[in-house]
Amino acid sequence: MGSDHAITADGLRKRYAGSPALDGFDLQVGAGTIHGLLGPNGAGKSTAVKALATLIDLDAGVARIDGFDVRTRPGEVRRRIGLVGQHPAVDEILGGRQNLVMFGRLYGLNKTDARSRAAELLDTFGLTAVAERAVGTYSGGMRRRLDIAAGLILTPAVLFLDEPTTGLDPRARNEVWESVRDIAGRGTTVLLTTQYLDEADQLAGRISVLDHGRVVAEGTPDALKRQVGGDRVTVTLPRREPLAPLAERLAAAVGAPAVPDAEAHAVTFEVGAGVVALADVVRALDALGIDPEDLVLRRPTLDEVFLTLTDKEPVR
Repeated sequence: MGSDHAITADGLRKRYAGSPALDGFDLQVGAGTIHGLLGPNGAGKSTAVKALATLIDLDAGVARIDGFDVRTRPGEVRRRIGLVGQHPAVDEILGGRQNLVMFGRLYGLNKTDARSRAAELLDTFGLTAVAERAVGTYSGGMRRRLDIAAGLILTPAVLFLDEPTTGLDPRARNEVWESVRDIAGRGTTVLLTTQYLDEADQLAGRISVLDHGRVVAEGTPDALKRQVGGDRVTVTLPRREPLAPLAERLAAAVGAPAVPDAEAHAVTFEVGAGVVALADVVRALDALGIDPEDLVLRRPTLDEVFLTLTDKEPVR
């Protein structure tokens, strides 16, 4: 049983001690994609994952995984999902291979199949060379990759990754990112919760921004960035000349309004197509004989989206 959407949620509600953790949460995730859930602490990301993974009961709403209702068909849902939580679930005393064989047996595989699946996953995640080493000797990235591999024992249709790179250094984060891309490339749908804006930008084809238990914006990273404005070209002008006359001359030559910044002795043009506008500004500077101190094209970031759409600063 399947559908065009691997995950759907409609009006999910969940309260704890009278406070809403989910307050009308809606979501649609296409099969075989990476979808990001982005939001500050307390926005409802982990609660949403727990509800979709059948770990908590909902107060209201309907959710389906691969076409199966999470409330009325939880057994079918669990057979189709993998879940990697915020904290590693692997045993640090056992080796990598022993961990994966153990998980395979817990999932109901016989010894032969569990060993075969463990070998396959160790190879996929680049861990074969350290398969016999105790997990406690692994780096953070290796340990997290093993944890993700354990969530893929039964090749799930949907994999939930709840803040998978929290606490990892940049090298380890990149290792996990490559693993996530590989998972999606093999056809598994990935729902990724994260507070790291660059992580969502790097991995997710679409992003849902959560605040106070509901989705406040959804779209591709580029579409979300366009909601907070267009590209900006900033020209830092020579300090030997007054800013106002230079800004007026440059704005007239470019044919667009310029926002002056007296402290930086610069002007900024907000534009639609940044590369085209940058060329226009360069030509105008050349025609006016102005030699700028700096010239920068800047595009909106997910940081700006986050701060515009939520009332909390992102946690890094």
